[in-house]
Amino acid sequence: MKSIQEDIETGNFRPVYLLYGEEAYLKRQYKQKLRMAMAQEGDTMNVTVFQGRNINPGEIIDLAETLPFFADRRLILMEDSGVFKKSCEELADYMKQIPKTVCFVFVEEEVDKRGRMYKAVNKAGRAVEFARQPEQVLTRWILSRMKREQKKITQADMHLFLEKTGDDMENIDRELEKLFCYTLGREVITAEDVAAVCVVQTTGKIFEMVNKIAEKQQKLALELYYDLLAMKEPPMRILFLIARQFKILRLAKELRMQGYDNKFIASKAGIPEFAVRKNLVQSEAFSLEQLREALEDCVQTEEDVKTGNLNDRMGVELLIVKYSG
Repeated sequence: MKSIQEDIETGNFRPVYLLYGEEAYLKRQYKQKLRMAMAQEGDTMNVTVFQGRNINPGEIIDLAETLPFFADRRLILMEDSGVFKKSCEELADYMKQIPKTVCFVFVEEEVDKRGRMYKAVNKAGRAVEFARQPEQVLTRWILSRMKREQKKITQADMHLFLEKTGDDMENIDRELEKLFCYTLGREVITAEDVAAVCVVQTTGKIFEMVNKIAEKQQKLALELYYDLLAMKEPPMRILFLIARQFKILRLAKELRMQGYDNKFIASKAGIPEFAVRKNLVQSEAFSLEQLREALEDCVQTEEDVKTGNLNDRMGVELLIVKYSG
C-alpha cells in the first residue's frame, strides 16, 4: 500500500498494478486513488472499465495500443477478470511490452502466484495484496473515523463493536455510519448503542451456535440455525462456517497447549487478537479428539450432500443435533 501511495505522490506510475486480496474496502480505496491520480474526473475517452470474466484479450490489447486522446495516458481498469486464476497467455506476453501511454489496473480477489500472468505483472509493475487487517490497525482506523466525527468509545466497547462487525472493513464502515447517525448529538458511544444498532455478522451467529452446541443447549443451537436459514444463508455455507469454527478451536487449543501467546494464535488461526480469548474459552468444552471428529463429520456431511445421499438442510441439522445432544 505504501508503494502505491508513493507512486501517487511522486507521479511516477508503473505500467501495471494488481490489487488483490480479501479486503474489498482497501482495494476499492486504492483503485479510486489510482484512477483519480491518473485520469481527470469524468474522462470517459481515456478510461475504460472491464468487469467480469467475459473479456477478449485481443480487444484489450488493441485498446492499449490506441493513443490517448489529449491526455498523458490511457487507463484500463479490469475487475474480477479471473485472468490470474486461469491461463491468459496473450495478456501475460503483453505485460512485457506495455507502451508508456497506457496503464493497467487489475482488481482481483484471488490470484495464482505460480501463474505466468501474476509473474509478468509482478515483474512489470506492482502486485499488492490487501489482506484482512489486524486488530491494532482496525482500531486505529476506527478511532480516526470517530475523531473526525467528534466521538469517543471505551476500549471494552470497541472490542464489543468489533465482535459484532468482524474484521471486514466494508462492514465496519457501514456499521460506523449507522452508529454516528444513532448517536447524533452525543459524544460518547456506549455498549448499549452498539447493541442497539450493530448487526451481528453470520460468523458471529456461527460462533454463538457452536457455543450452544458446546453447552448442550440443543434447542437454542437449532434456533440459531433456523435464523440463519431465514436470512437466506445456504446450508452448505453454514456447514463451511461451522467447520471453519471447529478448525479454529482445534488450532487455538493445540497452540495454547504448546505455550504460544494470543498474538501468535491469532496470526495462525486467521482471527483478530481480541477474539482469541473467547475462542480459547469455547475450545475448553471440547477435547482435541472431539474437535477432530467434528471436522471429519463436517467433511462427511458435505460429501453425503454432494453425492445426493443427504439433503443439505437436513445434513447440517443432524450435525448440530449430534454434537449438542
